[in-house]
Amino acid sequence: MTTALIADDEPLLAANLAERLRALWPGLDIVAIAANGVEAVAALHARRPDLAFLDIRMPGLTGLQVAQAARDTRVVFVTAYDEYALHAFEHAAIDYLLKPVTDARLAQCVGRLQRQTAAPPDLAAALAALAPRATAPALSWLTVGHGDTTRLVALDEVLYFEASQKYTDVVTRSERHLIRTPLKELLLQLDPARFAQIHRGIIVNLGAVAHIQRDLLGRQQVHLKLHDAVLPLSRSYAHQFKLM
Repeated sequence: MTTALIADDEPLLAANLAERLRALWPGLDIVAIAANGVEAVAALHARRPDLAFLDIRMPGLTGLQVAQAARDTRVVFVTAYDEYALHAFEHAAIDYLLKPVTDARLAQCVGRLQRQTAAPPDLAAALAALAPRATAPALSWLTVGHGDTTRLVALDEVLYFEASQKYTDVVTRSERHLIRTPLKELLLQLDPARFAQIHRGIIVNLGAVAHIQRDLLGRQQVHLKLHDAVLPLSRSYAHQFKLM
């Protein structure tokens, strides 16, 4: 029986992909569904699946980083990346699914995987081609609208970012601004040494964190130094603070 891992930080999308894969491939055994990159690497080592469907944009480790731990596992990237990345995948014969994944494209991918008998291709070419994007300089300031004017907000001023439907709230000590960049896209532009995702809808400035507290129900909450907001810390992201 063919085994598979699915890794996506959006549970509904992961569950939907699993359901559709089972319908198209009754003999496929989905042995693990990981909610982030760290869980995905652990599952790769523990379960050694034949296939891994990896979302590229995940907290902790990206799908590209997780793929480096895939030795005898054939990787399928599930991505909303632009054509630059897709060209790199095609050039290296790497399987990928572009979000939102259509039924026809998923069926095509499944058919190809069922027919493949050769060893998984070397991922080095695709990952090397994507390296320039991974090393792009992090943001240092944001452009935000303020009435009839445009303002620059330094990243040092930002306490946290919060998803707001299709937009993102930028919260400073005394103001709240709305930008059009989605949270997932914004995360890729931030310095991971300064900002961390703590919830599917929240990114926090690590320098603004005062302490992390567990309530009576066992839920973890992030308290800030200069703001009275109390932010939820999801279990999927708690590993980032184990040494704090």
